[in-house]
Amino acid sequence: MNTEQERHWSEVEEGVELLAEGKADEAAVELSRVLVDSPDNEYAHFYLGTAYFERDDFERALACYVKALELVPTYVGARVAAGQTLRLLGRHEHALRMGRAVLELDKTDPDALHLCGMVSFQRGEYAAARAYLERFLETSPELEVALEVEGMLQLLRGEAESLDDDQSTNG
Repeated sequence: MNTEQERHWSEVEEGVELLAEGKADEAAVELSRVLVDSPDNEYAHFYLGTAYFERDDFERALACYVKALELVPTYVGARVAAGQTLRLLGRHEHALRMGRAVLELDKTDPDALHLCGMVSFQRGEYAAARAYLERFLETSPELEVALEVEGMLQLLRGEAESLDDDQSTNG
């Protein structure tokens, strides 16, 4: 980290701590305060985006992630977060572009593989989804996410039925 990045990081530490404590509203206030004094702080934009994301304010979250990327185009975390936000907004083509851009830099980036797999699954591009998600599992993700992805892969391989497909329950 260079000295400017170190300064930017020290400016957002309190806001990041509030986010870690689940206090998204308080974090948003703190990070907005940081941006008044330091509008070029990429971390403040990123974590403010995270606070908005936690509050399901996806449009504002996306704007923050995009601003962080304008300031630091190589900010991988902001690119993946923007991609996940675009995915939730239904802007799948843009989300996929974000994930693929990260994979061009690092073909094993777990967050980008997960993003591309989720977007491909949502778009009904099951072969691509399966390829991305299998590569994602090779990165040894956290157990909860690994189980979710394994469930999706079982559906894709025809080893399990979707709850939507099960007509025998409740009816």
